[in-house]
Amino acid sequence: MITKTSRQVAEFSRSHSLTERMHLAIPGGAHTYAKGDDQFPEFMLPIMQRGEGSYAWDVDGNKYIEFGMGLRSVTLGHAFEPVISAAYAQMQLGTNFTRPALIELQAAEAFLEIVPGAEMVKFAKNGSDATTAALKLARAYTGRDMVAICKDHPFFSIDDWFIGSTTIDRGIPQCVKDQTLTFRYNDLISIETLFKQYPGQIACIFLEPEKNEPPKDHFLHRAMELCNKHGALFILDEMITGFRWHLGGAQTLYNIVPDLSTFGKAMGNGFAISALAGKREIMNLGGLYHDHERVFLLSTTHGAETHALAAFLAVVEAYQKNDVVAVLKRQGERLRVGLESSIRAHHLEDFIGIPGHPACLVCTTADHNGPGSQPFRTLLLQETMKRGILAPNLVISYAHQDNHIDLTIEVFDAAFSVYRKALDEGIEIYLKGRSVQPVYRKWNYA
Repeated sequence: MITKTSRQVAEFSRSHSLTERMHLAIPGGAHTYAKGDDQFPEFMLPIMQRGEGSYAWDVDGNKYIEFGMGLRSVTLGHAFEPVISAAYAQMQLGTNFTRPALIELQAAEAFLEIVPGAEMVKFAKNGSDATTAALKLARAYTGRDMVAICKDHPFFSIDDWFIGSTTIDRGIPQCVKDQTLTFRYNDLISIETLFKQYPGQIACIFLEPEKNEPPKDHFLHRAMELCNKHGALFILDEMITGFRWHLGGAQTLYNIVPDLSTFGKAMGNGFAISALAGKREIMNLGGLYHDHERVFLLSTTHGAETHALAAFLAVVEAYQKNDVVAVLKRQGERLRVGLESSIRAHHLEDFIGIPGHPACLVCTTADHNGPGSQPFRTLLLQETMKRGILAPNLVISYAHQDNHIDLTIEVFDAAFSVYRKALDEGIEIYLKGRSVQPVYRKWNYA
């Protein structure tokens, strides 16, 4: 049943035609695996054309309230006018020069002002640039090779040091894979065990400040103390938490100063910009004026494109004027409360959960065999997409207003009704086509 206030999305003919061409021109049909065909229902593969605020339209004219928000990179809303205008004005002055531009200094000083623990910053274009540079810097600073990453956090880099720790490790040398260790979030013993097992060998630990659960018993501070004790660097990956938990990142919210940290995504509201920041003593190894052996840190042709830096400055101004973080938290909590009420109404408490920070919620799915059900995740995507909600995750933006939240809750309520029936009667009755698949899997087809 289609809800009273939503319209049915059913036409995907042009999208499907373009999808075939996409696969001929682009390996996997997309430039990010999270956007791949295997992440969406088989017969619902929209090719997007434009966005405005919390809405997005595909090439077939279908209109969605969107909650993917550019893989969490869009916090102010699609085509947010002050950011677009700032980037456009800067483009007219030139986007790249032979020497540093004034706006590079302005952006760097603005960043260091809002992230109080950072003493130096270097900009890049994507998250992997920054995280891999952080690892190189940690190895240079400590003289060690190994890295420990949080097993509970899904992604740190496209580069070998991280991907080698996943099931998609084809093409990565074993010697590289052997240099990456894993620990668990909120589990100090798992970190301490690694330091004991590999004494004097671990250059740094990598983790997000928070994902689906907050730090317990001062976990972040105690983990940093362990790093200090064992001579390793403590690195926070704030690609997602930065500009969502707090303008200065979760490190500012939790009053902790990491040795290094990495930012990206929401920094440019969709424009390509990321940052590596940290303590001067460490960051300056990538500089010119010291007596130590040089470190080739970050040297990217497009790392300081002026229009992306202008977008970043406009994002900061928008946050400071509008208290964006408070809006994200309020609207996310409103969405969570409404969805959890609907989950209880359909007696789905054992099958569906809404964990995460209010600004970055997820929807977990389970079936009678336990949690992590990909078929039921597919069913939920199918039922919400055909009612005009595009929600691979539940990522709030500043543009999501009360009416958008209310309609989303209404649509999910209808989808939960189908979910309940599928549990009771069999999912094969309700799911059309194949199931979505995890990104991290050994083979393309199960």
